[in-house]
Amino acid sequence: MLVMEKRYGIGVLILLAWGVLLQGQVAKSEKAFLQLKPQQSDIKIDIVSPEIKILTPSFDKNNIYKTSEPEISIIGVVSDDSEIQSVVVNTEFQKTTDNGEFVKRVTLFPGENSIVIGAMDVNKNYSEKRLMINYTPVVVSLAEQVREKSVYYALIIGIDYYADPALNNLSNAVGDAQRIYDELIKDYTFEEDNIQFLRNAKREEIIYALDNLARYVTPDDNVLIYYAGHGRFDDEANIGYWLPSNARRISTADWFGNSQLVDYLKKIKSRHTLLITDACFSGSIFQTRAAFSDASPAIERLYELPSRKAMTSGTLTEVPDESVFAKYLVERLEENKSQYFSAEQLFSSLRIAVINNSDVIPQYGEIRNVGDQGGDFIFIRK
Repeated sequence: MLVMEKRYGIGVLILLAWGVLLQGQVAKSEKAFLQLKPQQSDIKIDIVSPEIKILTPSFDKNNIYKTSEPEISIIGVVSDDSEIQSVVVNTEFQKTTDNGEFVKRVTLFPGENSIVIGAMDVNKNYSEKRLMINYTPVVVSLAEQVREKSVYYALIIGIDYYADPALNNLSNAVGDAQRIYDELIKDYTFEEDNIQFLRNAKREEIIYALDNLARYVTPDDNVLIYYAGHGRFDDEANIGYWLPSNARRISTADWFGNSQLVDYLKKIKSRHTLLITDACFSGSIFQTRAAFSDASPAIERLYELPSRKAMTSGTLTEVPDESVFAKYLVERLEENKSQYFSAEQLFSSLRIAVINNSDVIPQYGEIRNVGDQGGDFIFIRK
């Protein structure tokens, strides 16, 4: 009996030992399996949205940028741990480089321009950046526009000396022309290279100078023609003339007629042409219309519309050698402090002074049938 119990006890011990051994093997197997099996904490789910950075221009901390340019290029870069699926700027898909850069050219409207940039990765994570561009256009003055696009040309003619003894020499025509020239160069938008100054000019010299204007002047340019010298009017033919220095009293062969001058004014394709004539019978240029108008529209509108205007020292009368008209013409140009001074304003400022201090009545108006459309020549101060 005792032997049986001992045998039984040894068996139990053997079984127990075997069980412990099996449990150890199972534990090792489970451990090895667990090492092979992915753990829940090792599986990464992408929930991070793409990052959008603007490289240029430089927006402030509130994502606002101010500019005076009508168009702007936005350069940015989109980055993400996953692949970028799409980039959109204001509902338009943008191409990106391998490193995620994109460029978008945006046309701006005056005021606030909202820019929305969106980016999405392949896991459908989406991010968005909202920008505001304030566009304030630069206000360009009329003077700046004119200087950029236009040239002010001038032809200034002064004749004191006449070869024909039958024609009296003058004393102040060249001096008056010189004062006009000096004032235009000093205070107004005339450059010396664009002014032809003829002293005691012959007829062919006047024609050559007008040919130059017809050749070089464009429809954006402006032309001032000033003549001081003798003038004549043929009552029977109803024709007015300038008398160049080689003119002869007994023949019109070297006289320069108004009709020929009008032909040149048609050929000179300027925006504005102003003819200022300080000569006897100079008012004959207006024989086809009534001169002088009191209307004074806005300067910009006056400049916009083409014009062919004339300003003369008198009507169909003789004028004195010492010109009151030239005196006040130069004075008013010198005294003017406004940046824009229309020819009509200039004439209005000197008209009464000339009438009150001489026996002549100056005239101002359109030269008919040479392209006037109601504008006016504008003197622009430097």
